[in-house]
Amino acid sequence: MLAGLNGATRLYVVIGDPIAQVQSPAGITHSLAARGRNAVLVPVHVPVADVDACIRGLSLARNLDGIVATVPHKFTAFRHCATVTERARFLESANAMRRNPDGGWHGDMLDGLGFVEGIRRAGCVPEGRRALQVGAGGAGTAIALALLEAGVASLALHDADAARRDRLIGRLRSRFGDRVREGSPDPAGFDLAVNATPAGMLPDDPLPLLADRLAPGTFVGEVITAPEVTPLLAAARARGCGTQTGIGMFTAVRDMIVDFLLERDLEQHSRSA
Repeated sequence: MLAGLNGATRLYVVIGDPIAQVQSPAGITHSLAARGRNAVLVPVHVPVADVDACIRGLSLARNLDGIVATVPHKFTAFRHCATVTERARFLESANAMRRNPDGGWHGDMLDGLGFVEGIRRAGCVPEGRRALQVGAGGAGTAIALALLEAGVASLALHDADAARRDRLIGRLRSRFGDRVREGSPDPAGFDLAVNATPAGMLPDDPLPLLADRLAPGTFVGEVITAPEVTPLLAAARARGCGTQTGIGMFTAVRDMIVDFLLERDLEQHSRSA
């Protein structure tokens, strides 16, 4: 990988705070090389207070073709985009930015699409499912939109922050009506359950769902990448549930980010930011 680096190498960066946990630099660099691109993705640790200045400065580099934004910079990244996809416009966030012909940035938000693609690869067909999602933050908002667009019959949302939950329900109802409602941590009666919270990253975290209420036919999807098998997934598997790990989601998101950076849009329409 390093042997091919030279003055003609095109640059991409991933910005976050913290940054040490990201797995995208090696995977995306490898994928770019596999598609014939002399390019590298470099991790950049940018504190929240400095992210605007950082993006403005990076924009001046003529060999920089794209920016990948991770926590907590996705909302700020959106504000630096001259054009965005309709999906990013609705979510008001972007996790991937590429150059427009005039040098400005075009943004998209791919976390939700990646989650849906990940569960499909794991054998879950979302169309017609009764879905319960715990978590209404940045990733959760993107996943909720993607699940509804993928055709789940209904989506119940739960979040420890009731105001945040209600804001998301209101936004989604404006587009999807009564398919969206308030939920609880109880997955009984659902055949798709999603954890879009950090619960499970630490050994002492409580389970985000009542795992003993999972039916064997319920598919359980996770966003956490480490540990790969969270306590929730372990409990779900013990009850005979199909599962998707956070690594499965990450792999699908990575593939979509590379497609986007190489100007393969995942939807036809974009709007001015």
